[in-house]
Amino acid sequence: MSSPVIELEDVMKIYPLPSGDVTALSGISLTINEGEFVAIMGPSGSGKSTLLNQIGCLDRPTSGNLFLAGKNTREMDDRELTSLRLSSIGYIFQKFNLIPLLSAYENVEYPYIMKHRKNDDTGRVRDLLAQVGIDEGLSAHKPSELSGGQQQRIAIARALVNDPAILLCDEPTGNLDSKTSLQIMEILEDLHRRGRTLIMVTHNPETADYADRTITIRDGRVA
Repeated sequence: MSSPVIELEDVMKIYPLPSGDVTALSGISLTINEGEFVAIMGPSGSGKSTLLNQIGCLDRPTSGNLFLAGKNTREMDDRELTSLRLSSIGYIFQKFNLIPLLSAYENVEYPYIMKHRKNDDTGRVRDLLAQVGIDEGLSAHKPSELSGGQQQRIAIARALVNDPAILLCDEPTGNLDSKTSLQIMEILEDLHRRGRTLIMVTHNPETADYADRTITIRDGRVA
């Protein structure tokens, strides 16, 4: 039986604003097991991306507890959270978030250098780029010289470079055409088959069908 890799206990996220507090998450409790592929759906402004940012340790809960692999992230300092992100979590963004001045290869290598404090001398970066269909010629190009689909492939390779147990995908096909979207989802499905835990925010029911389970968020709550 799979063990829980992510557990949220009554997680609240409140943003204080001059016009009044905004409650983005209102007491979310859920468990995601190791090796699951979970889709998170809901209308715009429902709290989907806020929830993903909590799981990805890009933001802290206002209250409640968030456990990753049994560790309570609320008890960690910023340095410990950074180390956890680098080692255990890969993040794929809708807008790719590649560094414009770096080549495709350098973008993928960057998190590796952050973790290991040295350049990749193992061939891992090159191998990952090849696995997602980016050859050595394309890997020398900067993001602006590549298509959206190529940039998303590079973003997937970057998310995998430190071999994370958890892969977070925020609208991974949101900026892509239908053919490229299918290719990206096939890559993600293959990663899931190999045992990776995937959590994906999507508006698209067809994309959500790839997941084992769909969680719907409305007004900051699990519907």
